[in-house]
Amino acid sequence: MIRLGTRGSALALAQAQLVAELIDGEVELVPITTSGDRGPAVRSEPGGDKARFVKEIEEALLAGEVDLAVHSAKDVPSELPDGLSIVGVPERADPRDALCGAASLDDLDEGAVVGTGSLRRRSQVLALRPDLDVRPLRGNVDTRLRKLGEGALDALVLALAGLDRLGRAAEGTPLETLVPAPGQGCLALEARTGDDSVAVAAARITDRAALTCLTAERALVQALDASCHTPLGAHASLRDGALSLEAFVGLPDGGAWLRDTLDGEPGSPAALGRGVAERMLAAGAADLLRQAEAS
Repeated sequence: MIRLGTRGSALALAQAQLVAELIDGEVELVPITTSGDRGPAVRSEPGGDKARFVKEIEEALLAGEVDLAVHSAKDVPSELPDGLSIVGVPERADPRDALCGAASLDDLDEGAVVGTGSLRRRSQVLALRPDLDVRPLRGNVDTRLRKLGEGALDALVLALAGLDRLGRAAEGTPLETLVPAPGQGCLALEARTGDDSVAVAAARITDRAALTCLTAERALVQALDASCHTPLGAHASLRDGALSLEAFVGLPDGGAWLRDTLDGEPGSPAALGRGVAERMLAAGAADLLRQAEAS
């Protein structure tokens, strides 16, 4: 029996159930309420918004209350607690962002209200359409879509993978121009370091391409020393045996930004992530990150 720790939201449970069905053997889902489920982030906490979505699940892992954790990879900080490791990454879902409420950003009227809880999405949307009124939006996917349906917003931006896993992909249109969040569309399986039986079970359901791409994206985040309070996008892709990594760093108001793409060796994804970070830093990314953190 593998006890699988997960957040208790509808999306998190759907993701955990997917993992449970992939694992060969008996699995028990263990829903855990995280700090992120209880209230707004506290900026002074180490890891900020990201850590609050995984902290209590990681504590349950370390205490031996669960054997394996399933997270949305984009919620997992680049630095893991001592004694824990990412041991598996199933096949990646569509990593793109999706626009709900309109066919495209160009179809929105001047001053249209667009909701998002992501600084990265805000930055990129305003870089493309500075005339839009982009407002912060909290709540789970269902809550956000309900606000859109009630007319509180003209459009909202969500992860296409989340919509798809909830059976609501038809309600969003892919935004090809936005660079996704690092790890978006990926599930990260976390376990205690040295728990070989669990690691073997996770490895059996790991998709090599997804793991390679996630490794490159996380290496970029770590090299940039970026936090959840900075608009950062990273998307690695494997095509015809070649690994490519695209990155975005910008200010929350979209007034300044950097974007870069670099190809590398599939066998060295972390090196590619660090290489893109070096190029971004040379072009002024550190200053943008500092300004974004202070805003």
